[in-house]
Amino acid sequence: MKVLLINGSPNEHGCTFTALNEVANSLNKNGIETEIFWIGKKAIHGCVACWGCTRLGKCVFDDDGVNEINSRTEEFDGVIIGAPVYYAGVAGSMCAFLDRLFFSGGEKWFGKLGASVVSCRRAGTTASFDRLNKYFTIMNMPVVSSQYWNEVHGNTPEEVKQDLEGMQIMRTLGENMAWLLKCIEAGKKAGINYPEHEEHVFTNFIR
Repeated sequence: MKVLLINGSPNEHGCTFTALNEVANSLNKNGIETEIFWIGKKAIHGCVACWGCTRLGKCVFDDDGVNEINSRTEEFDGVIIGAPVYYAGVAGSMCAFLDRLFFSGGEKWFGKLGASVVSCRRAGTTASFDRLNKYFTIMNMPVVSSQYWNEVHGNTPEEVKQDLEGMQIMRTLGENMAWLLKCIEAGKKAGINYPEHEEHVFTNFIR
């Protein structure tokens, strides 16, 4: 079993990485393989609503990691997305990345476990946490929780490590995800398969 952790900070080894790495270490201790993917510093296209991905099977923008990750979704049983807080919201580059990742990835993400982690100096974590979790709850992805909202506080990695409760929350998140992954694996072996869903109904409010 393997979990992908997406680092949505422009700083590869900053505060967000420190939180994600703590989760990854907890998963590893429970026998779960992990990979941390950094979205990088360069500009990331936002979704332009061209619907090209429905024809191509991938996003029309192919100069960042969106298509790479979507081509590898079969490798992963779960995903944890981490982002810094900018002006009480998720960093814009991460939102652009995730909008395209989940829209162009479509049903590839159904049934995989999801969790989000946010990092900030002081405030804005809960709004950002809520924003990130919405990607999972529209994609038929069970959301993994911890003992508190998945957030760490600090202005540097060293300060984040001093947030003892935040770091414990990260470890607990890893433990909970590992446990759920093992439960799902046991269920599959017992003949309990992913549910078959009805054909998707779209309702517009203005006619």
